[in-house]
Amino acid sequence: MTETLAFGTVGTVLGRLLVGETETGVVSLHFRDTPAHRARVAKTTGLPVVEAPGRTAPVLSALRDYFAGDLKRFEVPVDWRLTSDVQRQVLSTLYESVPYGRTVTYGELGDRSGTGVHAQVIGQVMGSNPIPLIVPCHRVVASNGLGGYSGGSGVEVKRWLLTLEGAVPATLDWDITRAP
Repeated sequence: MTETLAFGTVGTVLGRLLVGETETGVVSLHFRDTPAHRARVAKTTGLPVVEAPGRTAPVLSALRDYFAGDLKRFEVPVDWRLTSDVQRQVLSTLYESVPYGRTVTYGELGDRSGTGVHAQVIGQVMGSNPIPLIVPCHRVVASNGLGGYSGGSGVEVKRWLLTLEGAVPATLDWDITRAP
C-alpha cells in the first residue's frame, strides 16, 4: 500500500491551522492554510495527497480542545520524516519531556537532548520545527526572557500560548478568545 498525505484545517483564535498527516502520524502544522504550504509539504514528503477527513479528525479535535483550554497533552502519533537526525533528537526530547505549563531554556534542552549542540542551534531547530504546538517549541525560552518564535505572528503568539498554559501569568486584559 502506498503511503499518502492528507490535509485538514481547524479554525482557532490564532487563525485557520493547516495540519498534514500521513498514515504514520502528524507530519506538519502551519499557522496558515495556503496553497504554497500544501504544495511544500506534498513536495518535501514526496507523498500523493488524498482526502481523508477520518484520518485528520482526531488531531483537529485535539487542537480545538487545546485552544479551548481543555487539552493538556497531545497524544497523537507524530511522523518525524521532515526532520534531520539532530532535529528529531531535540524535538522528540522536547515532545516527551516538557509538559503543558512548563518551560525549558534553549541551553537546558540542548543538554537534555544529548546532542551536545549549543543553545543557538537549539533555537534554529525550534524555528524549523515542522509540527509546532503539538511538538511544543513555544515552551523553549531564553535564559533571560521569552526568546523568539517563528510561529503565527511571532513572539506575541508564544506569549499567548504560554499564558494559555499558565507558564506566564495572564495580564488583566488577556482573553482566551482574543488573538494577540
